[in-house]
Amino acid sequence: MFLDNRQVAMDSALEALADSIDYFQDNIERLRPSLREALKPHYAARLESMHQLQDLARTHLKMLPRDADVERDDFLWLWSRLKSFVGNDSQVLINELLEQERVLMQALSTLFTHPLPAPIEPVIEDCMKGCRQLIRELYELQKRKTSR
Repeated sequence: MFLDNRQVAMDSALEALADSIDYFQDNIERLRPSLREALKPHYAARLESMHQLQDLARTHLKMLPRDADVERDDFLWLWSRLKSFVGNDSQVLINELLEQERVLMQALSTLFTHPLPAPIEPVIEDCMKGCRQLIRELYELQKRKTSR
């Protein structure tokens, strides 16, 4: 089945959401407990939004769920671990999480360039607000970490 441009944009946004959640879950043990606790609520809300968006995409855009790109996830995890050997592990993780947010914001912005069914738009807007909140939180954590 071929996807139209709107479905491709939705697929990219869903993939970016899943990647950011997977990356956080795969690396949660590498975070200091204070960082972990500060970030958990953001990712719990994101997981809920992703499930809601998947359901809406299935209903309104006739999209079927996809499997994650396991090889890409393994590569990103390994690359992050290698960078941690030459830098501060928490700083590396915060930078990686910020990059995940940039990718997600770009995918969500692209999705907004297509006509969307009315029930989908508020969920995407909530995802974008969540991204902005998480970006602010990550920069704040980064600032606190570097000022010590």
